[in-house]
Amino acid sequence: MEHKLIFKDYNEALKQGKLLGLKCRACNAITVPPKMVCRQCASPDMAIVELKGSGKIITFTTVFVAAEGREAEVPYILVMAQMDDGPWMMGNLEGIDPKTTSMELIGKKVKMGSKVFAGDKYSAGESARPVFYLVS
Repeated sequence: MEHKLIFKDYNEALKQGKLLGLKCRACNAITVPPKMVCRQCASPDMAIVELKGSGKIITFTTVFVAAEGREAEVPYILVMAQMDDGPWMMGNLEGIDPKTTSMELIGKKVKMGSKVFAGDKYSAGESARPVFYLVS
């Protein structure tokens, strides 16, 4: 079984502001980030697609305790967004003061971008991760 979309290519696309996913030819579900099989039906028959990168916030949390080596990043808001294309994605919410967040964030529309984060002793180096911005 081969990977249709390897993480390196997914990561490079994120760095360029593109969100790539895998669309299942059996059930039409979108899988993000890349996996070997469909997240819905486990079919390996998938095609690479570029997603819109827009959605809405389903839930969030404010992180006040940093992972080792990332103390300068806290506090920050971590959201789970349901993308308009179907999948749910997690990423940081930028442009909002984490100390003043409220439940009013739930259901707000977001646009996805990306940010390159430095690696740490547990990773293979820097990588791009999704970040979200509120849409007015």
